[in-house]
Amino acid sequence: MEPIQQAHLAEPGLLVIDVAGADDATVMAFQDAIAQMWAMATAERTTRDPGQPGVRIRMYSGLRQVIEETSSPESAAR
Repeated sequence: MEPIQQAHLAEPGLLVIDVAGADDATVMAFQDAIAQMWAMATAERTTRDPGQPGVRIRMYSGLRQVIEETSSPESAAR
């Protein structure tokens, strides 16, 4: 695989996440896990480099936009 390229953002707290994995299912599962914690722009598909193994995905996140956990029935009863 080609090296992951740096990306520079204009504002602190913004994050670009480049993920390389063996297959689509692996990188999509990683994206889903991260998306549950942070507000982020998710990707619809992966990319492949011709002649290279594996797939890539790029996600964008604002670290200041943390997703609030939903309250559980136990905490709502208190």
